[in-house]
Order: sequence, then C-alpha cells, then structure tokens
Amino acid sequence: MEKISVAGIEIPQGDIASEAQNHPAQKPDEAWAHAARALVVRQLLLNEADRLDIAAPSLTGGDGHKLAPDDARIEALLDQEVKTPSADDETARRYYEQHQERFSSPTIVEAEHILFAASPDDEFAYSLAIGDARGAIRTLQAEPELFGKMAGELSACSSKEHGGNLGQIGPGQTVEPFEQALFALKEGELCDRPVKSRFGVHVIRAGRRAEGKTLPFEAVRQKIADYLEEASFRKAVSQYLSILASNSEIEGVEFEAADGPLVQ
Repeated sequence: MEKISVAGIEIPQGDIASEAQNHPAQKPDEAWAHAARALVVRQLLLNEADRLDIAAPSLTGGDGHKLAPDDARIEALLDQEVKTPSADDETARRYYEQHQERFSSPTIVEAEHILFAASPDDEFAYSLAIGDARGAIRTLQAEPELFGKMAGELSACSSKEHGGNLGQIGPGQTVEPFEQALFALKEGELCDRPVKSRFGVHVIRAGRRAEGKTLPFEAVRQKIADYLEEASFRKAVSQYLSILASNSEIEGVEFEAADGPLVQ
C-alpha cells in the first residue's frame, strides 16, 4: 500500500481500513481511496488547528452527544476561519423564481380503469384486448353509470373490487402511457380510446382532480435560505481545504488547487 501522510505525519493503514467501513463502494479500492482522503482532510484540519492554537471547546453534535476533542477542535476551526454570507431576501427570491417547479405541489387525479390483460409480445391476444376495450368504451359512452359494474366483471386488476377505482394518482406513480392519458382528461371524462401499456389495454376515466399549486415565497423563504447557506458553506470549506492542501506536503492523495478566493 502507498504511504499516506500529511506534513510528515503518516496515517496508519489500520486507521484507513477502519475508516473505509464508513465509505461504502462497489470496489474495495474505491472505499479505501475515499477513506484515505477523509483522513487526510481530518489531519489537514487538525494541523491547522494546532498552528492557530485552537483548543477543544465543549460542543455537542446533532445527536446531542458531546463531540470528541479533535472533532470539537475541527468544528471550532471551521467556525473561526470559514465565513459565508447569509442568504438575503433578494437572493432567496431569485432562487425561488428560477426554480418554482421545486416549490409546487403536483396535480393529483382520481383514476378509474378497466384492464384487459395481455402481453404486448402476444400480437393476437393484444389485438383482442384492444377490441374488447373499444367495445367497453362504446358501451360506457352510452351508459357511463355502468363503469363500476363493468370493471367488476371484466377488469384483470385488483381494483375491480372497488369498481375500477385506483384512488388518487400523482405524477410518476403509474406507467407513462396511462399517466399521459389520465392527466389529459377533464374531471369525469372518459378516455375515448384504448390506452396500451405493458400490462395490457386500459379503459380510463378521470375522477376528481386537484390541480398543483405553487407554494408562496413566504412559505419557503427559510427553507431556501437554509439551502443556499449550506451550499455556500460547503463550497467555502472545499476551497479552504484546497488552500490548506496547497500549503502542506501530502503524500498518497491528490488535491485540486484552490480555483479562487475563499467564499466570503
């Protein structure tokens, strides 16, 4: 194994092997590389805490337990040396306006269907299922009140026990052909064509529809600010580590040089 060291301080192979358990990967050497880098980062920060004579304050982690002395020193170092701006209203609102789809509730439609099961690979059976679905659609166009009865008698889906009712369907909850047909329907509208999927052929009717709504900025302002500040902090820490690495002799692990001033 290649020697791993930071400023002449060698990181024991056993420590890397233990740390590798915290870095799951498909290949052992990938886990080893992630673990080695993590311990190099830790040693870089501890070396800098030593240089700045930062003592171990009494700090607790997110789980409420007191941090180990070295972990507390690293937290104190980052708190002292890495400063990032707060996300003001203008910045948060700009992010909101550029990513409104992230703050919208999806459209939800109650779906009813009758499934004529057939494999797409069986051309003859699939053709019969299409014909059966067309016949059912013609019947329901004339007598829509028969939907539940026909679903109970004809459908190959367990929803037949509930008159073909699948409940509320949101985006991504069913196969794409079914979803496209369902969301194109108005409330109470029967699809006028058979809908083909890998499960067979569907007769679809839309029930109650709840259109998606965009949450107001005031409801998500703090969430956006927290996200932007965390992203800014992560970037600043990455730059800070690059600066520390460029000023230290490291063996066995490569670091990219800092590409700009520390985020402030």
